[in-house]
Amino acid sequence: MITEFGKIFVFILTAILFVIVAIFAAKLIRPARPTKEKLLTYECGENIEGSPWVKFNIRFYVVALIFLIFDVEVVLLVPWALVYRQFGMAGFLVGAIFLLLLGLGMAYEWRKGDLEWARPKPVPPVIKKKTEVKNEMVTEEII
Repeated sequence: MITEFGKIFVFILTAILFVIVAIFAAKLIRPARPTKEKLLTYECGENIEGSPWVKFNIRFYVVALIFLIFDVEVVLLVPWALVYRQFGMAGFLVGAIFLLLLGLGMAYEWRKGDLEWARPKPVPPVIKKKTEVKNEMVTEEII
């Protein structure tokens, strides 16, 4: 007698076997006529400029991660909104604290400038030196 886990294992093996057979059959059936044009990298019908291995700005990844974090947290609000009345004031306060923390996190990311595409360049501090030249104050900037 096969157990429930055994049935799942057989199902997974069948799925893997089906994928392998489908890929192998497609490789046998399809025509193989590579040309120079077909082997080029395709970029939406445009001619290629430079290497396809371009380093992207890290800002894209940071904004994507921040979006994912806040998006997942906002998704958690849907179940809370459906059942918070069953828990009375305690359920409402838990949701309010969650929203407060979510808002603080968003304000922190906004303040840091991580939500901006173009971050302003930091301005290094300048030490000013005062010297007297013939009864006049002259300010020199030392960098």
